[in-house]
Amino acid sequence: MTDLATGSMQDQITARLTAALTPTQLTVVNESGLHAGHMGDDGTGETHFRVAVETPRFEGLTRVARQRLVNQALADLLNTKIHALAIKARAPGEN
Repeated sequence: MTDLATGSMQDQITARLTAALTPTQLTVVNESGLHAGHMGDDGTGETHFRVAVETPRFEGLTRVARQRLVNQALADLLNTKIHALAIKARAPGEN
């Protein structure tokens, strides 16, 4: 089993979302370089991320409910290490 607390922040996000949501598609992009020197940049280069996640778990859920599931899977990281997270959450077959 993969340790969800090791590796780069991008790897940790990928592992946690995979474990929690069993996505059919998942993209995690580190956008920290675009925010260097801005508020929330701690110098690690791992503070700002964009995720696109598709999973059957999102079927019938509102956008807010979908984002809550993503946030729950990453809660401790959002409280301590991740400053900004952009989320695109969709069910299979949606754009």
